[in-house]
Amino acid sequence: MTPLDQVNLSELPSKNTRLEQTRLLLQEALTSFEPGRVALSFSGAEDVVLIDLVQALGLKVDVFSLDTGRLHEETYQFIDTVREHYRQPIEMLYLDPAGVQTLVKEKGLFSFYRDGHGECCGVRKVAPLRSKLAKLDAWITGQRQDQSITRGNIPLREEDTNFAGSSAERQPSALIKFNPLSEWTSADIWNYIREHEVPYNALHDQGFVSIGCQPCTRSVGPFEHERAGRWWWEEATKKECGLHSQNIINVVQA
Repeated sequence: MTPLDQVNLSELPSKNTRLEQTRLLLQEALTSFEPGRVALSFSGAEDVVLIDLVQALGLKVDVFSLDTGRLHEETYQFIDTVREHYRQPIEMLYLDPAGVQTLVKEKGLFSFYRDGHGECCGVRKVAPLRSKLAKLDAWITGQRQDQSITRGNIPLREEDTNFAGSSAERQPSALIKFNPLSEWTSADIWNYIREHEVPYNALHDQGFVSIGCQPCTRSVGPFEHERAGRWWWEEATKKECGLHSQNIINVVQA
């Protein structure tokens, strides 16, 4: 894929083409694997669009969400709203208690402002996700190419090299990662939400665009990028929590 700053908008697929492409990919993801061996990772606006599309296709999907213990109250309310609106069971994955206890004991509750977010995300998000993916052959995410500099080359379907070694059961088969919304824009997402009356996190109405844990997320200004409010004290090329760390860009100093 071409980096976003070099994209010729006239060469991008149309809105209808992207929608049909997404439907076909969801169909592939949910019919190519045994039930219980593929699941959708849910947290934000993109993911609820995927849930809406899955149900519109008459399909079913297992859904899980990571509870880091530090989410906004609005996010917990959003999860329950989605659960009730779609009658969709959502499995909550909880943090690694021993890892969190050790980290907080040694470094306190806010070490990420000083040492970077990697350690905290590692015990609150990556560890429980690794355990979950060890039971799967494929997972579905709501990543988009225009979300950040680290996601500009995200394909629609890829082999997950980050979590590939999570399961002895899966070897030598690869862990497949589907990104059905890869080529959608932010405008596509919000147009779909409005047109289909899809529920969304109330924090979006308060200036939050990309929403993570409470201490690491802030609202953004009108001319800021949507992920500027995530780990705002860190370099943009490193803004991945470990769930998608294969996206991280290594900058070579001249």
